[in-house]
Amino acid sequence: MAKDIIYNEDSIKSLDWREHIRLRPGMYIGKLGNGSAADDGIYVLLKEILDNSIDEFVMGNGNKIEIDIDQREVRIRDYGRGIPLGKVIDCVSKINTGGKYDSKAFQKSVGLNGVGTKAVNALSENFRVQSFRDGMSKLVDFEHGVLTNEEDIKTDEPNGTFTSFTADSGVFKNYKFISDFVENQIWNYVYLNAGLSIWFNGKRYFSKNGLLDLLTRKSNEDQLRYPIIHLKGDDIELALTHDSHYGEDYYSFVNGQHTTQGGTHLNAYKESLVKTLRDFYGKNFEPSDIRASIVTAISVRVQEPVFESQTKTKLGSTDVGPDGPSIKAFIGDFIKTRLDNYLHKNPQAADAILKRIQQSERERKDMAGVRKIAKERAKKANLHNKKLRDCKVHLGDSSKESRLETTLFITEGDSASGSITKSRKVETQAVFSLRGKPLNCYGLSKKVVYENEEFNLLQHALNIEEGIENLRYNNVVIATDADVDGMHIRLLMLTFFLQFFPDLVRGGHVYILDTPLFRVRNKKETIYCYSEEERVDAINKLSNPEITRFKGLGEISPNEFGNFIGENIRLEPIILNEETSIPKLLEYFMGKNTPERQEFIIENLKVELDALEDEMQAA
Repeated sequence: MAKDIIYNEDSIKSLDWREHIRLRPGMYIGKLGNGSAADDGIYVLLKEILDNSIDEFVMGNGNKIEIDIDQREVRIRDYGRGIPLGKVIDCVSKINTGGKYDSKAFQKSVGLNGVGTKAVNALSENFRVQSFRDGMSKLVDFEHGVLTNEEDIKTDEPNGTFTSFTADSGVFKNYKFISDFVENQIWNYVYLNAGLSIWFNGKRYFSKNGLLDLLTRKSNEDQLRYPIIHLKGDDIELALTHDSHYGEDYYSFVNGQHTTQGGTHLNAYKESLVKTLRDFYGKNFEPSDIRASIVTAISVRVQEPVFESQTKTKLGSTDVGPDGPSIKAFIGDFIKTRLDNYLHKNPQAADAILKRIQQSERERKDMAGVRKIAKERAKKANLHNKKLRDCKVHLGDSSKESRLETTLFITEGDSASGSITKSRKVETQAVFSLRGKPLNCYGLSKKVVYENEEFNLLQHALNIEEGIENLRYNNVVIATDADVDGMHIRLLMLTFFLQFFPDLVRGGHVYILDTPLFRVRNKKETIYCYSEEERVDAINKLSNPEITRFKGLGEISPNEFGNFIGENIRLEPIILNEETSIPKLLEYFMGKNTPERQEFIIENLKVELDALEDEMQAA
């Protein structure tokens, strides 16, 4: 019989603010991660500090923010009013302390709960805040959330706040900041705050035209069906166009916060867009036909926004303010009036949208038979899909803290999938096994996704047929051997995602799994090496080491494989830069063998040959 568990007064514990944040960091910053994903915790820490500086700008104080990231140390300086000197310590170390509870002081700010800065403090090895106000300054230092120093200083510095922190390496394992992710964050801030200059490691980021600039950078001018529609009103801004890509691209924002998971404002926008265009053309078009190939951004400002979590990625508010209309009515009225007026005044744009909708309608009807067969096949496979070894938690399980860790590994062959399956975390890690090399789908229509059994089953496993809103795994990891065949499979899979599901890549969900090339060990220590340089360092470190070269994933034992997909997993994110044109990218790598690509191959082979010649000469 199990021993009785005593439940009494001693069972009840009260944690202070610091202990609670460190014990349950996911409640405050989402997943932890190591910086390889755009939604990893270290970027949330950066955002929490920046949000305060942005709120100062929105309230008319300071038009410049400086950010410097030196390896792991982050330094941020704004030129707002500065934190009131007597409340600096409280504002960064006492939960539910802040200046945003009074809606009159910060009418439409991002943060309202007084939590963000405290979370950064508690989760940092070193945390410093210095406030400058009218010739006086207050400087405070913390370590792991514990106050270690405070000083009152006279100063001739302009007003504002300086914050620096180094994230706790014990909480964020083996982390690093990826500049591309930081730059994307910064671009979103300047798009939504016209006139604000943000300097990042000496480079200036600035936007004059707001969401128009965002869509200009996010879209390919050559692919646009009509010039970008840009509409602005009180507390709402919209940019809209259609191109020729598969899928729907939405960029939604609330009070300057990038709501990557949408929410009530995005749902209202989608509904009102469909209704307005149906009414304008007098035809009952399918919503999917209207929204196909759309590229659009919407930004709204609301009073006292309610987000579904501290990470503020999804809006839950139903009204724009305590006394305001519903968000649905607010956005619906704006779209109905302003977009309808625009289309009447710009018949060429109206005609282009109509042709794009009609094309989508034809394509959908042409695909109907194929999709029906594919769905029936997928339904049967769902009962016993040999290719998919599923996990227990999925991204849509909002009640599960671990949902952001959900991962689908796409492997080549049974041996590799077997090793991963045996060593994976069943709760959050799933495996999809490819049968050899997948089809090169460059230049093919989406029909191939349904006709090719493997692609269709993968699409079904990910649940992305109707878009990525119902994506089942937060991370899609291509796990292949680091040889020529493995590289080719990576390229073929990336072609598939970029061609038919580009928003999956743009959303930061696709990764390449880094696996070790060598194992260097002696009787006391084992070091896994991911490059030739790491191998040399390991050999120099260990005495009389045994060196093993891993030729493929299948030959790594399940016990060992667990080391590579656990806490110390190394993932290379697939990042699309602002300037990247997907059609041009695919044409270059997967199109005809152009002289330009031949030159690229020759140059890179020459480098390898030179390296080999140097080694031979040295020997």
